[in-house]
Amino acid sequence: MTLSPKQAPNLAEPPLLPDGYQDFLSEISTLLAAARKQAARAVNTVLVATYWELGRRIIEFEQGGKERAGYGAQLIERLSRDLTKKFGKGFSRQNLQYMRQLYTVYPPGQIRQTVSGDFPASMCQTVSGESCLPLNILAEALPLSWSHYVLLISRSRSDEARQFYHAEALRGGWSVRQLQRQIDSQFYERMALSKDKAALLTKERKKQEPGPASAEETIKDPYVLEFLGLKDEYSENDLEEALIQHLETFLLELGSDFCFVGRQKRLRIGTEWYRVDLVFYHRRLRCLMLIDLKLGRFTHADAGQMHLYLNYAREHWTHADENPPVGLILCSYKESAVVKYALEGLASKVLAAEYRTALPDEGRLAKEIEKTRRLLDERAHR
Repeated sequence: MTLSPKQAPNLAEPPLLPDGYQDFLSEISTLLAAARKQAARAVNTVLVATYWELGRRIIEFEQGGKERAGYGAQLIERLSRDLTKKFGKGFSRQNLQYMRQLYTVYPPGQIRQTVSGDFPASMCQTVSGESCLPLNILAEALPLSWSHYVLLISRSRSDEARQFYHAEALRGGWSVRQLQRQIDSQFYERMALSKDKAALLTKERKKQEPGPASAEETIKDPYVLEFLGLKDEYSENDLEEALIQHLETFLLELGSDFCFVGRQKRLRIGTEWYRVDLVFYHRRLRCLMLIDLKLGRFTHADAGQMHLYLNYAREHWTHADENPPVGLILCSYKESAVVKYALEGLASKVLAAEYRTALPDEGRLAKEIEKTRRLLDERAHR
């Protein structure tokens, strides 16, 4: 029996949904979004409160006797090494100094004046080793993220400026980037000089990007990942992307020989898909240049993978009148950068020598990668 066109089911149409499904989906989505925000807020609350308490204990230990009076810098240095060895990232000397500053900038007396409600002043007169203030009190007084407080501590020129930026960031739900932009533009100083402060404040508030930082952005914060002891997968990907972008610009600035072909160029070998980070064409050498970036030490597996790419490119991407492709492996390890050219398989030693002459010096590339990674790392931990 053959169905008529009117009787045949339309497989392209979505299945029928019960009445009210879209409202139901909206309610569930709102619930999940609120839960994510609450979880992100909870993580930041614990992080900032813990760092405030760490700052308090460091200062109390430093002031615990004459024999400790001259050990300030050495204490921070030793504590940084020991905590890093035991708990991993997040306890650099600079970060410990920020914790110490957080306590001095927001002392218990100021926090008591900030929060609503009454609680005994004796709560701040505890012996070393006990919590000076309850978590909910600290959360009310220090509601921003640790990255916000690092900016406020390190960039504000006065207590008044810091209080102003703190209040505006909280009122407007500023992301860390928004806060940094306002500090860079000297928003507080311009307010102080303005004759019509209300008009300037209204104008600047309208210029702000809509919406606070998302829960995803908060959880991806390197400080949060370090505090939770999680692998910094997000920032590693961001670092790799930033290095690739910089390398692309750097090579194009070397001269007219390099022509950009593609980024993350896909190739399939058997049933497996691979991606080459960068592909250039070198006009003088008349060949493709495949670049692969690794965030780690150089291994033989890296060389083997590059030769796999080169064999594929030689067969599928290289024209008859072109020379064989060349591979460049960049390993941006945190202690050093390694640069390796894959020149095996070239037709002659003369061609190999020509490649060596025309291609960028390995040492120069290694220095550029090291410098770029250092700058990106410093920027990420400001």
